[in-house]
Amino acid sequence: MKAYSRLSSEKKELGRIPLNAIMEKEKRGEALKKRKRKHNNYFSRDRWVYVGLSLVILLIFGRLITLQIVRASDLNARGIERRTTDLSLRPERGTIFDAQGNVLAQSIPVKEIYADPKTLTDQINKKQFKSTKEDVAKELGSILGIETETIQDKLNKSLVWISLAHQVDIQKADKIMALKIPGVGVNDEEKRIYPMGKFAASALGIVNLDGHGVEGIESYYDQVLFGKPGFRSQEKDTRARSILDALQQSDPSSPGSSVTLTLDSTIQYFVEQQLDNIQQTANANSVTILTMDPKTGRVLGMGSRPTFDPTDYSKVTPEARRNLAIGMSYEPGSTFKIVTGSAALEEGAIHPEDTFPDPGYLRIPPRIITNWDSDQKPHGNPTFTQGMQLSSNVVLAQVGMKLGKSAFYTYLKAFGFGTKTGIDISGEENGLILLQDKVRDIDLATMSFGQTNSVTPIQLLSAISAVANGGTLYRPYIVDKISTPDGQLIQQQKPTPVRQVISQATATQMTNVLEQVVSGGTGHLAQIPGINVAGKTGTAQKVDPKTGAYSPTDFIASFTAFAPAEDPKIAVLIIIDSPKSAEGHQGGTLGGPPAKAIIEGALQYYGLPVAKDTQSTVAISPNDSPVRPSPKPVIPERTPVGGEVVIPDLTGMTMRQVGDILARSELHFNFTGSGLVNQQSPSVGKVVTKGTTIDVKFSSLVP
Repeated sequence: MKAYSRLSSEKKELGRIPLNAIMEKEKRGEALKKRKRKHNNYFSRDRWVYVGLSLVILLIFGRLITLQIVRASDLNARGIERRTTDLSLRPERGTIFDAQGNVLAQSIPVKEIYADPKTLTDQINKKQFKSTKEDVAKELGSILGIETETIQDKLNKSLVWISLAHQVDIQKADKIMALKIPGVGVNDEEKRIYPMGKFAASALGIVNLDGHGVEGIESYYDQVLFGKPGFRSQEKDTRARSILDALQQSDPSSPGSSVTLTLDSTIQYFVEQQLDNIQQTANANSVTILTMDPKTGRVLGMGSRPTFDPTDYSKVTPEARRNLAIGMSYEPGSTFKIVTGSAALEEGAIHPEDTFPDPGYLRIPPRIITNWDSDQKPHGNPTFTQGMQLSSNVVLAQVGMKLGKSAFYTYLKAFGFGTKTGIDISGEENGLILLQDKVRDIDLATMSFGQTNSVTPIQLLSAISAVANGGTLYRPYIVDKISTPDGQLIQQQKPTPVRQVISQATATQMTNVLEQVVSGGTGHLAQIPGINVAGKTGTAQKVDPKTGAYSPTDFIASFTAFAPAEDPKIAVLIIIDSPKSAEGHQGGTLGGPPAKAIIEGALQYYGLPVAKDTQSTVAISPNDSPVRPSPKPVIPERTPVGGEVVIPDLTGMTMRQVGDILARSELHFNFTGSGLVNQQSPSVGKVVTKGTTIDVKFSSLVP
């Protein structure tokens, strides 16, 4: 009731208000509401714009913080990388010395010549350089010894950098830089040189243009010799380099270590001399000589023919560079009888005086075994010792059959055949041994005298050295020590015994047999007065590749020996592949004399001209002075300057003394004869450059 009265009252009140006023009031209300809604909409849009702007600003600041602080060092490095280029700094490669300290391999600084063809083209087109590209090519070609067309083709390329020549002598590089050709420059390089030329080339190996060894000792010890590379960063834009020199970074390279070989230049010279003599007289496909200290496995000399100059190795094929002393796989023939005989003696299967029937042949189906001299005479019933003296295949085939297949293979492996010796030179082969379960009686018989199985020279001489030293097989090695560039010792190699193969008693028995081979058998041409030489000849038929059978005309002649037999200082193996000599193809005839020369020279070099308690064969007439001549004080012809030395007086010296004296003076020598020095050229007192070779004549009768 009260509500109704209030509503009635309001209606009465409205009734008193004019209609226009009411409408105006309503309009004002609506306008006010619109303004409020519009104000609220504007506020909402501004808020989101502000939020968006704030996020953008935060992102920008976050990015700046990331770039300027978090990734600052990385971006700085990338910037430097884009503006600069890193030049690799090749380390100086280590030197290789022989056992006397003579340099066999060393590196010298040379230059790489490069060009920027675009810069040269721009300078020529802008008339800022007057010569043409053809003129430039002619000038560079005349200095470098390269055809003009070759250089011009490179200069015509649309490149900013191209190499024109590697390993250029510094003198030639200086001439080129003096021409001031735009875009032509030099980089530092090294060149590997071998001061003694072809001397021990196959053992030393080669170094490629990148400064890494890829063959021989250079390859095996590459990590030791190469050193640690460095780098230098420089501005790519040559116009800005002077401004940014302060930003250049560098890490200097560290030179490689030096290695000293067991190889002795005096003994190696004997080896090289005999290689040349044999190659000249035998006209063989190849000649290989290997020498070793049988008590330690130290390689004293190693070489082959044909040979090469490692300084300029690109002129020969890889096959011509192969180190045959470790990489040649061949059937050894009768030199292998030492192994068969030693195994049979050790097992008690035979004794030195046991006899064997030898009518000149032995029938073992499906073949008939014959001797090298079967067409001349039967041998009757020789003892084992006599069979070795005669180099009888028939006798050794019977020895092998008595030993038996199982025992034969036990000693074959014990002596190291069929596996690498582990010598520290790249390129060693395994040899090839017939599988034991495939061996027939005829195979065992032929293996016993050196057919069927293939060996390497280093395997065979290591096995023979085991007989020489009392029965111990040593791992052969050719590097004696490794040193820092300033001479500090890093590593010293030591003899490494592999295993005891035979007893001292068996080794002595076999050595006595081998002495008789030289004193009264096929090895008589290796006799040295006053020296007990133990040795064995070998003449192996080669397999004809066309027929697959043994050739009646193609042979490998070989000879092995060690001396003095009772206390060996040197063991030698000589292999002559396919000799075409007027003297025939027998190992004793072709290999005996050179083996004698090497052993005799080596023992004299060691100061052992005759065996202990043996009378000297040097005759002294009543007019000869019994006093050994001695060197006199030297008066130099002038004062030597840098790199020069005075030739000393070598009169009355032994080969070893000559080697020591000349090594200290950094001189080399060639020798003839044996005994003591009685002549030398150039003469005493002459001033020569270091590295000069002195001709020395030795004689048993010194005037």
